[in-house]
Amino acid sequence: MAEVKVPELAESITEGTIAQWLKKPGEYVEKGEYIVELETDKVNVEIISEEAGVLKEQLKEEGDTVLVGEVIAIVDNAASPAAGAPAAEVPVAAEPKEQPKEAVKQPVPAAATETTANNRPIASPAARKLAREKGIDLSQVPTVDPLGRVRKQDVDSYQNQPAPVPGKPAAAAVPAVDVLDAKPVERIKMSRRRQTIAKRLVDVQHTAAMLTTFNEVDMTAVMEVRKRRKDQFQAEHDVKLGFMSFFTKAVTVALKKFPLLNAEIDGDEIIKKNFYDIGIAVSTDEGLIVPVVRDTDRKSFAEIERDIADLAKKAREKKLGLAELQGGTFTITNGGTFGSLLSTPILNAPQVGILGMHAIQNRPVAIEDRIEIRPMMYIALSYDHRIVDGKEAVSFLVKVKQLLEDPEQLLLG
Repeated sequence: MAEVKVPELAESITEGTIAQWLKKPGEYVEKGEYIVELETDKVNVEIISEEAGVLKEQLKEEGDTVLVGEVIAIVDNAASPAAGAPAAEVPVAAEPKEQPKEAVKQPVPAAATETTANNRPIASPAARKLAREKGIDLSQVPTVDPLGRVRKQDVDSYQNQPAPVPGKPAAAAVPAVDVLDAKPVERIKMSRRRQTIAKRLVDVQHTAAMLTTFNEVDMTAVMEVRKRRKDQFQAEHDVKLGFMSFFTKAVTVALKKFPLLNAEIDGDEIIKKNFYDIGIAVSTDEGLIVPVVRDTDRKSFAEIERDIADLAKKAREKKLGLAELQGGTFTITNGGTFGSLLSTPILNAPQVGILGMHAIQNRPVAIEDRIEIRPMMYIALSYDHRIVDGKEAVSFLVKVKQLLEDPEQLLLG
């Protein structure tokens, strides 16, 4: 018999939650094949079997918290492939457990029955998460995707379908419903990542002397540069020229001038960092995640845009490695993509500074002795007042504003 243990994940991660079993008891697994998906504070990790054999027993259920080094399954490495079979064909010879009710079967298009090599339906991470929460069998969910990939909206539609047989209730599991003061409510368990986000945000509010200062930027010059150069830029570098590279470069220059915003507090000491690893906040279905663009002072606009695009794609597909989420020195978050006009971003501890971008809005502004309509953006800097004084924070934000309103400084620098 071989034990399947939770492997070492990262120095700061000691536990995780069983998100989904990819193999069932009685199924044969190859050496190195993924058998379980583990959700940690930062990323989802798929754990492999170190031995080939039949999955004899699952020691933990989906939703259970497990520690690094803990045994979570047993594989019979003496069994041959004939001894195990896909769970869909051979009944599981294990102690009977209470199973969730099966969803009412609906006609499934042929494309929706396509599966991967280990008989898992092809589905997006968001669809898998929703199906897991609702107790829905993904193999029963129809999809209109030509490649047979089940999407989140397919799971939503399937759950909301009425039962096809009159009088037969739909059996798909749904979140527990309470009645509070005669009003229906739903109780949905927070994911481990959402719990961690909540805890850290509250911790920052309790431990840092957080303050926010604001300014506004005339985006005319940046928009004109992008308009003139975007086609040539994409042709040469195979990546779009966006706003984030301008902001990342401007922040990097400003951090060199005001280094305490690139520092952190360690007890009664200040750690001043002489490198510039900028975290870029990315919104995913499971919450905000902050991958890091390394050495932004040494990278070109094209390299920064390419890094941001790659990291954002990995974040949404849950393919980020732990190393890509650690060690940032400063963070940029863009609420403007969702229409936010003004906000106060919360620090990403242990960092002491975060820049918030917002929506670009045409507004009348005074230009010398005349009024003009200009594309304006409010920017916000939240900082830890314990080591960053107001003068330094305001001057930092003014420097970012000046660099964006005269982007040739960035291009020449």
